[in-house]
Amino acid sequence: MERWWYTHSQLHGLRLGKSEPIFTTMMDFLTSGVLLAEAAHGEGHKGGGAHGPNLIGLLIYIAFVVAIILGLMAWAKKGLNSRVLKHPMAGAFEQLYLFIENLAVGIIGGYGRKYIPMLFVFWVVIFVSCVVALFFPTSPTADLGFNMGMALIAIGYVQWEGIRQNGFFGHFGHFAGPKMGLALIPINGMLFIIELVSEAMKNVSLSLRLYGNIHGGHEAVVAMNKLGESFYTPLGAFLLPIKLLTCVVQALIFCLLLCVYISLVTHDPEHAHGDDHGHGDPVPAH
Repeated sequence: MERWWYTHSQLHGLRLGKSEPIFTTMMDFLTSGVLLAEAAHGEGHKGGGAHGPNLIGLLIYIAFVVAIILGLMAWAKKGLNSRVLKHPMAGAFEQLYLFIENLAVGIIGGYGRKYIPMLFVFWVVIFVSCVVALFFPTSPTADLGFNMGMALIAIGYVQWEGIRQNGFFGHFGHFAGPKMGLALIPINGMLFIIELVSEAMKNVSLSLRLYGNIHGGHEAVVAMNKLGESFYTPLGAFLLPIKLLTCVVQALIFCLLLCVYISLVTHDPEHAHGDDHGHGDPVPAH
């Protein structure tokens, strides 16, 4: 079983000497959270279950990730008072926003800007959760149930957008393919079933990909640390740069695929409106 990188005694050692009150309070909170999560994590292994925390441990990890995100946002907010963003965290959030905007507009189109808040939330949650996995034995994204929940939200939103723009029968009607006459109705029925299975498998694809990379990274670190025990060298630490790159890649893949799925079921309302009136009388030349 992989042990904590920061144990209770190590966290207590960080408080030696004179500490600021805010820092001391933060360390008290983190120490309590580590103890609770470790207890929850240990209970999951007593029954011989799979690697990962139980429900209580998962909720603690989720609360920890949310606290980190809110803390970073509060820190970045301090740099919003000036017209030029000189604050490093404010600048980082600005660059992330611009990157996601280019991603959404490049794949979905100009109307893709309306989906930036949702994509931004998914990116930050996945990235921070994966970074937490670098320093703790597990994280929310190392839990298959958490990843499946995010996938259900993402794919459910895609279906909602398709129904909202194309209507219920219009959205699910395209699953059956083009109309091929009465004699080929069985083929349309087969296509409809295949497309439904394909839509359901998108949830599995999004969740398993994220779970496999994060959980597999933990297993690789454990295996390499065991190899280095005889040399008293934590060989798993050499995987840190690769795992940090994995954090970025996993957030990128999730958001990129979500943009692709949205683009397949939506269209630009203004562009469609322009097509309806684009064949009218030509504008007279001046």
